[in-house]
Amino acid sequence: MTCTEIRIIGLTGGVASGKSSVARLLEEQGVPVIDADQLARDAVLPGSPALDSIALLFGSGVLAPDGTLDRKRLGALVFADSGKRSQLEKILHPEIRRLADEQVARAVAEGHRLLVYMAPLLIEAGAADRVSEIWVVTVPPEIQLERLMARDGIGREAAQRIIDSQMPLAEKAGYGRILINNSGTPEETRQLVADIWKKETGE
Repeated sequence: MTCTEIRIIGLTGGVASGKSSVARLLEEQGVPVIDADQLARDAVLPGSPALDSIALLFGSGVLAPDGTLDRKRLGALVFADSGKRSQLEKILHPEIRRLADEQVARAVAEGHRLLVYMAPLLIEAGAADRVSEIWVVTVPPEIQLERLMARDGIGREAAQRIIDSQMPLAEKAGYGRILINNSGTPEETRQLVADIWKKETGE
């Protein structure tokens, strides 16, 4: 991605903080949103070099019967093993970057001068220097925990393990030029995002 032709807002936050909801609200303002999670799925479609590399590294057991990536099985292998997770990231991140660059180039060609790049691991993946600025979606720890439990149907201990495996949200917030507090109702968040957008763009 290049910031020379277009202003790229890097949107990030912790698990269950509401990044996707905020991204949808920004999309409603007419700004294109590139979703790194979707790019990660596109990067491992059957027949892709990345999927071949993953199967070679982790074994054919990470493939579903239809040849697609069994994300849950792969996740179970890498979740508690930082070494394996690092190996996976070395395969995925360059491919995600390539796909992101393609989408940015497409947006520029269509005349856009502003877009949002939504990436949960924007900072952790070392991609902060590829965006113009960072906006962080924040929620208090207890709300984050409760929302994750409700979203994934898991217990408090399991939810806390997932949260603890990520960069603390308070630390992540330190990277943000704009912080979006998503602890209120959907209506409150909608108004907050609209106010921020109006201030940032004059629209």
